[in-house]
Amino acid sequence: MFNLLRKSTEIPAADAALPGRDRPIPTAERHAVLDRPLKGEMPANLREAIFGMGCFWGVERMFWQVDGVVNTAVGYAGGHTPNPTYEEVCSGRTGHNEVVRVVYDPAIVSFEALLKVFWEGHDPTQGMRQGNDRGTQYRSGIYVFDAAQREAAETTRAAMQERLRAAGYGEITTEIRDAPAFYFAEDYHQQYLAKNPGGYCGLGGTGVTCPVGVGAA
Repeated sequence: MFNLLRKSTEIPAADAALPGRDRPIPTAERHAVLDRPLKGEMPANLREAIFGMGCFWGVERMFWQVDGVVNTAVGYAGGHTPNPTYEEVCSGRTGHNEVVRVVYDPAIVSFEALLKVFWEGHDPTQGMRQGNDRGTQYRSGIYVFDAAQREAAETTRAAMQERLRAAGYGEITTEIRDAPAFYFAEDYHQQYLAKNPGGYCGLGGTGVTCPVGVGAA
């Protein structure tokens, strides 16, 4: 039993991960709330961000409600298995995290404002879990696309750590990495809480506010 618990909270090595597949798994064509194509070339004036905060159903709803966010999608990232399925990710044998891809207009909402949603929307001190959800796919993560995003992520992490420590919380376990490949999750996961308003959302913040600005970039 101990070995099973330990395995569920350790990211597997690449040579021990599931093989996956060559082709993407099927997913939705359009966003069920914003009514935009989920895939396709991103306009030059827009930017993207990827966040892991626990179960991706509730995380996606947080971000599609933000003014200036023009698209969101749930998926898998940060592991080894190409084009994984939900069941494979939940097995703990892919190394992937449940994440949300956020496409936003920086003329309306800054990356720092999105980070405020991130830090306040979950408990970033819990390691390989979020609330009652346990496993490597529920870890806290920020996956950055450029040096500016990395600097903002690291700066806000340091500021948030001070406030969390003062409130009695432990060390932040959030991983900050260059953005890996993003694999879209299955159709039924996309905008799940819009399709299932009474569905499960296991997220809960700490009540600690993140000391960053919320203006446009």
